[in-house]
Amino acid sequence: MTLTKNDLVASVNELGFTKKKSVEIIETLIEIMKGTLEKGEDVLISGFGKFCVKDKNSRRGRNPATGSDLILRERKVVTFKCSGKLRDKINTP
Repeated sequence: MTLTKNDLVASVNELGFTKKKSVEIIETLIEIMKGTLEKGEDVLISGFGKFCVKDKNSRRGRNPATGSDLILRERKVVTFKCSGKLRDKINTP
């Protein structure tokens, strides 16, 4: 099962917020996180993990359909590293 934005809104709604306010809270949180990552800054959520923007160098690649070689341009990617607490919870039987 995948946790969706609607699931997050429903969880916030269960805390006593209206549906409209719940949507606003989740949308605002996501926009803050996106804006922070766009600036190249990390997003650290204590007890959950850290989202980081990393630079990837250009590299040789291969088109899987044709098998021809190509150069992939340098780019930025977002990575996630979970916290030790989350890792322990995930690995507890």
